[in-house]
Amino acid sequence: MRSHAIISVMNAGKFITFEGPDGSGKTTVSKAVVKKLSEEGYSLIYTREPGGSEIAEQIRNVILDPQNTLMDARTEALLYAASRRQHLVEIVKPAMAQGITVISDRFIDSSLAYQGIARGIGIDPVYEINAFAIDDCMPDKTIYLDVSAEEGLKRIADRVFLDRMDKESVSFHQKVREGYMQILAKYPERIICVDAARDLDVVVEEACRLVREIIDGSPEKQ
Repeated sequence: MRSHAIISVMNAGKFITFEGPDGSGKTTVSKAVVKKLSEEGYSLIYTREPGGSEIAEQIRNVILDPQNTLMDARTEALLYAASRRQHLVEIVKPAMAQGITVISDRFIDSSLAYQGIARGIGIDPVYEINAFAIDDCMPDKTIYLDVSAEEGLKRIADRVFLDRMDKESVSFHQKVREGYMQILAKYPERIICVDAARDLDVVVEEACRLVREIIDGSPEKQ
């Protein structure tokens, strides 16, 4: 039994998350990484939060609906955690068990930054909510794409649809970035910071390099 357990752990896929403020390019970058590395022969899947599975996507629609302006901050945090749990058990864990590396567009750090800091709930209370949801399943590594709130909002200004979070004030998005800075300081061994204000091609290339190194077991330059 023990030998089978060891083999299972050794063959498990990696869990790598991409984080960043709105407009940081994390969706574009993470999808580009999956496409490029898949072409190189790596076994990866792209998924996103909130959402990623049918039930989690339904919760996403409630969270991000611009009409839900009366949503309480704690309700919001609980809904994110619920979506995260469903996404984890339906998508992330099964893929990893098959030896597939999961690239997730957002995970727990988003909740810590957005609800913990920007909404003012506090990092520790939000972490406790999510600890129950994720049941110790933390990312192997997190790639944080850093961009100022002002630059991020400028990038998303031309989107056809702006969700409830996109429409928050500049001060809210500034608090989100401040939250990420606190999380970077709290988890320096897990989170790798990438300057996302540079040209997209440069950011994608650096992200690809980092993901290769994480999968292959080489040390990442931070």
